[in-house]
Amino acid sequence: MGSGTRIDSVAVHGFTVPTDGPEGKEQDGTLDWDSTTLVLVEVTAGGSTGIGYTYADVTTAAFVTSKLQEGILGADALAPAALTHALFASIRNAGRPGLGAMAVSAVDIALWDLKAKLLDVPLFRLLPAYHDEVPVYGSGGFTNYSLDRLAEQLGGWAEQGIPRVKLKTSRHPDQDPARLDAARRAVGPGTELFADANGALSRKEALYWAWRMAEQWDVRWFEEPVSSADSEGLRLVRLHGPGRLEVAAGEYCFTLPDAVHLVEAEAVDCLQADVTRCGGVSGLLQIEGLAAARQLDLSAHCAPAVSAHAFCAVERLRHLEYFHDHVRIEQLLFDGTLSPEGGALRPDPDRPGLGLDVRWADAERYRAYGPSRS
Repeated sequence: MGSGTRIDSVAVHGFTVPTDGPEGKEQDGTLDWDSTTLVLVEVTAGGSTGIGYTYADVTTAAFVTSKLQEGILGADALAPAALTHALFASIRNAGRPGLGAMAVSAVDIALWDLKAKLLDVPLFRLLPAYHDEVPVYGSGGFTNYSLDRLAEQLGGWAEQGIPRVKLKTSRHPDQDPARLDAARRAVGPGTELFADANGALSRKEALYWAWRMAEQWDVRWFEEPVSSADSEGLRLVRLHGPGRLEVAAGEYCFTLPDAVHLVEAEAVDCLQADVTRCGGVSGLLQIEGLAAARQLDLSAHCAPAVSAHAFCAVERLRHLEYFHDHVRIEQLLFDGTLSPEGGALRPDPDRPGLGLDVRWADAERYRAYGPSRS
């Protein structure tokens, strides 16, 4: 397959899926939501179609159509990194961080999926892979869950052989002791327990809870105890909290300099990256190099169907957030999703690209953008 293979069509879709939380809502330390939107991009060349996606507002789909589509058509289908670089340059005045980065990420993932399909190899084999599986941790435990639902969800992951689980905290700190008690009872002493405050705490509060969580419930991972924009606060908790508890952040790194800032501030023990936000596979490979150079482990934030492939190319791979909302949505919209085996996701070596097929008939009921495919 030569470099003369040019992209001949682009299609953009948006699907909004309601949550399955209590009273139709889910909550974490700082946010309420009643639905999640998956923005899907299709890129076609040489008789093959690659798909990529991001979790973002539906306006991200419109951004792909208005700002990116023209630059994709006619481009070399076997040069995804070069095209992604050009797309980022093209949106300089429209805004690269946030929505712009998520739009480019969805396109980049589709380009890599397309290239792998054109070459008839699974995506993780196309990448400079260090691994053939990605360990996971179960993630959910939303702050509006009852204690019974919290225990059932976290305990269910532990029963499946997932050796680490995470719950949301810090929405109502006075309720957290009972929630942490229920979580620890449900998973037992042999399962690692993680907590995610989603930036809800002040620096002093975060330091207090870091010590209390570690000593009382053996919490080993405290994600965004303060806002990820507060690198000094993250560093304070990291340096003055208990040694066995790690501070993590990075899911909102939309550009490489965002990740550099966290690393240079010595703000995290483990860096996170979201392949659907940080520039797709091309952007992730840049952050992977940064993490390796600084001797930091890198953890995947959500989007398991893509992350299971992309993070095989991360030398200092820690694990992948097997996030309840995204797992449910990907199983609704795609055939070919992966389930954990022995606490890890293993990409299928016999399916080209991401190994995903869109279930168009099932997806139509959730359509929020783009023409029907039914």
